Formats: sequence, structure tokens, C-alpha cells
Amino acid sequence: MKKLFAIAAIAALISVSALAQTANTPATNWTGYYAGLNTGGTIGTSNARIATVYLTTTAEYFPQAYAANDVAAFNSAGNQNLTSVGYAGGLQFGYNRQIAKWVVGTEADYGALAASKTTSQWVAYPNNAPYGGTLTQRVSTDWLSTVRARVGHTYGKRTLLFASAGVAETTIHYYSQFQDWNDTAECASPKVLKTGWIIGGGAEYKLDKHWSARAEYLYADFGQVSSAGNVLSAIGGSVTFPSMPFTHVATLQSNIVRFGVNYRF
Repeated sequence: MKKLFAIAAIAALISVSALAQTANTPATNWTGYYAGLNTGGTIGTSNARIATVYLTTTAEYFPQAYAANDVAAFNSAGNQNLTSVGYAGGLQFGYNRQIAKWVVGTEADYGALAASKTTSQWVAYPNNAPYGGTLTQRVSTDWLSTVRARVGHTYGKRTLLFASAGVAETTIHYYSQFQDWNDTAECASPKVLKTGWIIGGGAEYKLDKHWSARAEYLYADFGQVSSAGNVLSAIGGSVTFPSMPFTHVATLQSNIVRFGVNYRF
């Protein structure tokens, strides 16, 4: 997050002289520094996967070991798509430069990206029914920071249509747990700072010389987080299962719609 705001500070301070010029620019000119607030919502999409290469048991308790189709059923159930709905909002600041009817600039923002989704399901082992296990996965985020280049085109005296692209940062919280019927358990809970890419666009309308209102859509992709672990357990202190390796992977993409106001200095 600190490196993003360092970049933003450098990009925003394009020209000290330009700030002085904006005091005498007409109301229809978009050149100058600005700051504002935004609020809206987000829909997050994640593919969460918990998988293993084999499940283990012993003939002392079962007539046969778990078969390949048990592992296939486990891995299939562990491949889950999670959709989260939440709040997005915060503050932004930036600088625009108008050249004829074109407007170019840089914007940085920081705020909330509060969304979480949990899924939990029982998966039966086809070769060892009625035995099975419970798979639980959760993906969540708390905040968002972006730095974006912007380019737009003016229409009439007050309307600006723009597109933007840049980098985004957030922290992905991913929790994944396997709970077998016999209390064998394995879980992972990585919390990873992720930098991804973000693109979007929107429209802004000048209310007067200083104030404007806008709406925008942004799409961010933060890639994936992953973790690995294994189980080494015993039943009644007498029978020990071999190590059961697990992999946990989750991706995160965010669709963000925000409405905001800006004040131009």
C-alpha cells in the first residue's frame, strides 16, 4: 500500500505551476487537482479449491482402502465457485490535464472493499459409503487501494466520459478446512497482500466550477493465493494414518460500481 501511494504522490505532483493556473480556468475546463469521496458496492468472484492426491484408511477399521473414485469425489467437491456481495467506498485524489476536448490524468484511491463468502458441504466417499468428510472454504477482503491512469473525452460543456487502468492492492483472506468423519482435520488460513491489475470507465458531470459528480465501474483481478499441508492422525491412539497431503488455492476478481463527488481546487 505504501508503494502505491508513493507512486500516486509523484504522479499527482505533475506541475506546481499547473495548480496556480486552475484558479483562472473557466468552469468547463477539467485541468487541475481534485479530491473527493465515493461509495458503492462490489461483487467478488472466487474459485476456491481444496484437493488431495489420496485418502487413507486401514483394514483394521474398513474392508478396503479408499479408492481412486473417493479421491476424485473429494477433489470435485472441493472445487467451488464463491460469489460475494459487499460494500465499496472511500476517498480519491488526482490531477487532470485538458488538451482540446481530451482529458488525461492520474488518480489514486483508498477505501473499503468489504466482501466475504463461505461455503461448506458434506462429500460422501463413493467407495466407502456412508463415510465422508466436510469441506469448508471462505474468501474475504477488507480494503482496496488503486493507482490508475485516466483518459477521457469531453461532451458539451459539463460532461466527461473516461476510461482508466492501473494497479490495485488488497489483502485476500482465505480459509479452507477438511473435516473427516473420524475427526481427522486439516486446515489452512493464508492472509496475503496481493497486487493486481484494474480497468474500468465511467462518466463525470460538472455541477459548477469546483464540484462534479460521477459514476464508474471497475474490474480488478488479484490472481491467487495458495497453501499446502498434510494430515498425520491416529484413531484411539493405536492406528496411525499415513500423511495425507493437501493443496489449497483461491482466486479473487472484483466487480466494483461506485458513485462519487469531487472538489476541484
